[in-house]
Amino acid sequence: MAETHVLFVEDDDVIREATQLALERDGFAVTAVPDGLLGLEAFRADRPDIALLDVMVPGLDGVSLCRRIRDESTVPVIMLSARADSIDVVLGLEAGADDYVTKPFDGAVLVARIRAVLRRFGHANGFAAGDAAAGGRQEQGGELTFGDLAIDTEGMEVRRAGEPVSLTPTEMRLLLEFSGAPGTVLSRDKLLERVWDYGWGGDTRVVDVHVQRLRTKIGQDRIETVRGFGYKLRA
Repeated sequence: MAETHVLFVEDDDVIREATQLALERDGFAVTAVPDGLLGLEAFRADRPDIALLDVMVPGLDGVSLCRRIRDESTVPVIMLSARADSIDVVLGLEAGADDYVTKPFDGAVLVARIRAVLRRFGHANGFAAGDAAAGGRQEQGGELTFGDLAIDTEGMEVRRAGEPVSLTPTEMRLLLEFSGAPGTVLSRDKLLERVWDYGWGGDTRVVDVHVQRLRTKIGQDRIETVRGFGYKLRA
């Protein structure tokens, strides 16, 4: 079985080298570079399975690099930020990142988050049609329809008014959770557990930003905010 290839962009030499060694000990193949421009070059040359991007790196900052990667690929991206309350966290998520980890981090925690994101990627690509069909309208061939929104749960494709909608794996997984229970309110904590694989309370900003990103793609009114409780898909 091929090793999972990680692109790691971090300008601090100590953190970069120590993290690379820790990831390699856990069986990952790692390309580690000190700035964003080299990171973009490495991404295009190596096509890694996942990217770890520090927010504050020279040349091309992590948020800008995330945007560049997202323009070309749906590969999972985890942002690394020195401050949990920083606006950088939200900017990174808005740029297309799937998750973030706060520095300083424990190597085991980082590995767990990487594996969770990769599982999510696999789940989004291998999601069974029956898993999402219980509450939605099931059409022939595994297609769910909600107004002008059509979700092919077998081909993992989404169309809005007949036009294809490009979703990241995390956005797809989030949409599948909503479409599996249309009209049912899903709390942020429940979405963190089901989509982000958090078995503990996480940062609900991750959910809020991804819901907003999803709304811009499938329609602002398709997902309703239920104040104080969470979100639901309008059937």
